[in-house]
Amino acid sequence: MPGIKTAVSIEKSLFEKAERLAQDMNVSRSKLFSLAIKDYIKKQENRFLIAELNSVYGKEQNQEEQNLVDSHREKHKNIIGQEEW
Repeated sequence: MPGIKTAVSIEKSLFEKAERLAQDMNVSRSKLFSLAIKDYIKKQENRFLIAELNSVYGKEQNQEEQNLVDSHREKHKNIIGQEEW
């Protein structure tokens, strides 16, 4: 995929840290910034996904769901109780 040139403004101290890190990693500054942005985007996507899952699974259970959970817990206890540790 062809690269796109862009100009961004960042604090001098952050630029200097990025410059040192790129040198330590033996990659270009452009590569370092690309890696950092990819990592940040992935973390944000995961954060949004977790929020969506929490909104779905975080809701209170109705009585039918609670009965099913209780039933499965009891079955699980019986299965685990039969295991030799």
